[in-house]
Amino acid sequence: MANVLVPLAQGCEELEAVTVVDLLRRAGITVVTAGLDEQTVRASRGMLLQPDMTLDRALQQEYDMIVLPGGLPGADNLKADERIIHQLQSMSAAGKYTAAICAAPRVLAHAGLLQGKCATSYPGALDTDTIAGLDYQEMPVVIDGTLITSRGPGTAMDFALALIELLAGKQKRDEVEAGLQRA
Repeated sequence: MANVLVPLAQGCEELEAVTVVDLLRRAGITVVTAGLDEQTVRASRGMLLQPDMTLDRALQQEYDMIVLPGGLPGADNLKADERIIHQLQSMSAAGKYTAAICAAPRVLAHAGLLQGKCATSYPGALDTDTIAGLDYQEMPVVIDGTLITSRGPGTAMDFALALIELLAGKQKRDEVEAGLQRA
C-alpha cells in the first residue's frame, strides 16, 4: 500500500489536514504526519494536532506522495523550511506525487514545481504572473501528472478522494466516498 507524508506546520488549516489524513487512512493508505519540530501543532483555528513524529524522523522513510495542508501561517512555515523544499524537489524529480491545497501551492511554486504546469490554489495565494508557464485553473482539484492542487477547506474532501484514486484506484475511492454519505 502507498505511503504518504503530511507535514504539519504551526498555523496549518486543520480542516484540510484532518480531512486528508482521515480519508487516506480510511482507504488503508499509510499516512505519516510530521511536525516541523517536536511541538504540538496549533492549527489556524486553534485546534491542537499531535503529529506522529518529527519531520527529521519522518524523512528517514520513503514516500509515494507528500501532501501539504494550507492555511496561514502554516503554508508560509512550510515554505520557509528547506527540508520541505528539498523533499518536494526530490519527490518530483523521482516522479512521485506532490500535492498541496489552499495556500500551500505557494510552497510548490517556491520549490520550482509549478512552472509549465496546471494548478489551482486559494484565490490570491499564488502570484500567477511570476510563475513561468503556469496554467492557473479555478477548479476544486487540478491534476497535472504527479502534481495535485486544490482550492481550500471546502474542497478538502474532493482533494482527498482524488488522492485516494491516484494511490489506490477508483474502486477504493468509490468505496470510501460511499461510506461518507455525501449524496
